[in-house]
Amino acid sequence: MEQRISAVVPGSIAEELEIEAGDILVSVNGQEPEDVFDYRYLINEEELVVLVRKPDGEEWELEIEKEYEDDLGLEFENGLMDEYRSCRNKCIFCFIDQLPGGMRETLYFKDDDSRLSFLQGNYLTLTNMNDHDIGRIIKYKLSPINISFHTTNPKLRCQMLHNRFAGELFDKVRRLKEAGIEMNGQIVLCKGVNDGEELERSIRDLTGYLPQLQSVSVVPVGLTRYRDGLYPLEPFGREDALKVLECIHRWQKYCLETYGTHFIHAGDEWYLLAGEPMPGEEAYDGYLQLENGVGMVRLLEEEVKAGLDALPGDGRTRKVTIATGMLAAPILETHAGRVREKFPQVDIQIVPIENRFFGERITVAGLLTGQDLAEQLKGRDLGGRVLITENMLRDGEHVFLDDMTVEDLEKTLQIKVSIVKSGGNDLIQSILE
Repeated sequence: MEQRISAVVPGSIAEELEIEAGDILVSVNGQEPEDVFDYRYLINEEELVVLVRKPDGEEWELEIEKEYEDDLGLEFENGLMDEYRSCRNKCIFCFIDQLPGGMRETLYFKDDDSRLSFLQGNYLTLTNMNDHDIGRIIKYKLSPINISFHTTNPKLRCQMLHNRFAGELFDKVRRLKEAGIEMNGQIVLCKGVNDGEELERSIRDLTGYLPQLQSVSVVPVGLTRYRDGLYPLEPFGREDALKVLECIHRWQKYCLETYGTHFIHAGDEWYLLAGEPMPGEEAYDGYLQLENGVGMVRLLEEEVKAGLDALPGDGRTRKVTIATGMLAAPILETHAGRVREKFPQVDIQIVPIENRFFGERITVAGLLTGQDLAEQLKGRDLGGRVLITENMLRDGEHVFLDDMTVEDLEKTLQIKVSIVKSGGNDLIQSILE
């Protein structure tokens, strides 16, 4: 497929050669890139011949000398430079199957693409990958690759994914391990399905892929209220969470003594559900699973402490409201208290928002919708601004899951809505400045 250039990085090699947005990349060293990884592999040379077609049809053959692995500075309309691969599974816990009708079409697309694992950190089941695909990962040394294991019991994995080939995963994982490809793993835990003895088995089996398999996270299944006709899953309670943590902590101790790494990690939700304190920073092995909700609470706390320690307190006055999910509200209340100690005239109101759109079982901030925010914040004294986390919005855009925009929310509330990044310093600055 043609690779249309959408942008050229300022100061890049491409800009110097007068390549422009709208041009077509035809080939690199005589080869048409199959996808973004072919392209990256091809340009990792010191001498290149790049063929570009201009909008008027004129073709430029550009001879380039550069340092090995230097980027050309091209961005493409299609980030993968190929069609996205959809998921072939019908997982019993799939969140997309639990979405209501009438939402934007892109939300219903189930991706299971190894290239997105490398580029964006997405987790893969590997069920739609053949020997050629695994070979490309090894050839291009694409790592880390994030893999959704869920269980190491082949029969159970076929049942959980509703795919008769799902149990063939481990031949592929062994091949990746032998090639030295770094991996991270995930287990979505479903009550009465892959927990208990099955979880013990999975952790035991997965330690066999160390050190290439760097870490494995265990996260609870998310259940919306739109589950009619789906597999009957139950939510975890406090006692369940305590049992999961006991299992994980026991294996962490073994792995640390045996391999020098904690290896298996519990998602933050388990600690919050169990009412247990978060582990110290050292337990997260450098936050390898941060994007999967492992260690976010601990990292935020450390960053808030460090950020406030570096600031002299003063008497500035202001009032802000932080809108968040039910799960994070007590944590943010603690951080707000720390800010108040140093800035006693700053009034911080934490408003936990119930997820009425997806159902009360969904308690994370990242799945809140604009309409729930608008309905539950309207009529309150919100002060000068409302703060929301960037996790509530579509990547790179000011749009919530229900297609309401931040601007729509501001008009409804008649107040400025500020988007806060996930770091502790960003939270402090958003409150104070």
